[in-house]
Amino acid sequence: LGVNKDDRQAMIWYRKAAEQGYTPAQYNLGIMYANGAGVPKNDIQAYAWFTIAAVQGNEEAKRPRRLVKERMTPAQIAKAQQFIRDIECK
Repeated sequence: LGVNKDDRQAMIWYRKAAEQGYTPAQYNLGIMYANGAGVPKNDIQAYAWFTIAAVQGNEEAKRPRRLVKERMTPAQIAKAQQFIRDIECK
């Protein structure tokens, strides 16, 4: 309604909300990283945010998480898991 779509700005706000534990924002970050919307495509970040959302109870995050995981290497999965641990420590 009169506001231009700005994926970069959306990423900023989703990130702030996601880090505060808001599950829909965590899921949306996963989508944006998986698709490269507003940021370069990043399977590590996508997998991490989908995992965080799924653990918080977001059932919708489980399918895209599985799809992203299928194209990741074990090293990438390990990096995503480290990112998740780092986020949980904040």
